[in-house]
Amino acid sequence: MTSGGDAPGMNAAVRAAVRRGWELGLSPVGIRRGYAGLIEGDLSPLTPRDVGGVIEYGGTFLHTARCPAFLTPEGQERALETIQREGLEALIVIGGEGSLAGARWLSQQGVPVVGLPASIDNDIQGTDMAIGVDTALNTVVWALNRIRDTALAHERVFLVEVMGRKSGYIALMGGLAGGAEIVLVPEVEVSLEQVIQEIEAGYRKGKHHSIVVVAEGVTDMLGPTAKLGEAIRARTGLDVRVTVLGHLQRGGSPTAFDRILGSRLGARAVEDVAAGRFGHMVGLRRGELVPVPLIEVERKEPVIDFGLYKLVHSLGK
Repeated sequence: MTSGGDAPGMNAAVRAAVRRGWELGLSPVGIRRGYAGLIEGDLSPLTPRDVGGVIEYGGTFLHTARCPAFLTPEGQERALETIQREGLEALIVIGGEGSLAGARWLSQQGVPVVGLPASIDNDIQGTDMAIGVDTALNTVVWALNRIRDTALAHERVFLVEVMGRKSGYIALMGGLAGGAEIVLVPEVEVSLEQVIQEIEAGYRKGKHHSIVVVAEGVTDMLGPTAKLGEAIRARTGLDVRVTVLGHLQRGGSPTAFDRILGSRLGARAVEDVAAGRFGHMVGLRRGELVPVPLIEVERKEPVIDFGLYKLVHSLGK
């Protein structure tokens, strides 16, 4: 099942798990809408033909959902009842830190579980990369390239808000690859005055435009991005525009990297199921797939590389 926020490459993982599972003599079953579907018993068998052609699509054909009910004793009990009633012998859970926490709980109840990391925030401890990260970054860079065209033409300051909640990974890496002048992330405390000083310093050096990438988690520190833009405009007199990329970052055809990563992870997960190896997440470390005990899987701290944070601002001057 796929759970939590969708991430491009989830379909590749499901496809690989189903086709490799059939090769190994297993009978794969798809659970729709994540933990909500597990609670409600919304599942059906999957054959190799059912996953034909899905590798190129973003999102997840199994669908996904946030499921507060699974956090309740009643919801958890119903999920366990579904597993027993349907005769499910193992679960492969594809999702982010919250979804993998649910997998950890199921494992502690004696359910055979293998987890796969899928989160565009890349905030999962135990893996260098998660499914969906590369596609989301490429989408951010694609958007920054186009925004810079109009920023140059009109000599404007653009504030571009990207996803990330408490993680500045997308903002930092997207800003570095997209040539942003300033990147604001929740992991580094800054003031409005510091932001204004950096923008004004660039203009004094002859810059005629500025791209500021803002991680959405920064709103807890500096307020909504729209209000931040208004404050910069009022203080500097510059022409400031705000663009919120939003769910644009989650969609789109997965990159080759995410298709390959999803395929590798899905195949390894089902191989572990066939071999009776459970209670772990399959992570990517230094290019190799490794088992990470679910008990060790939590939110990565810190998410960003502070050396790269310094580099992006050095190059943006």
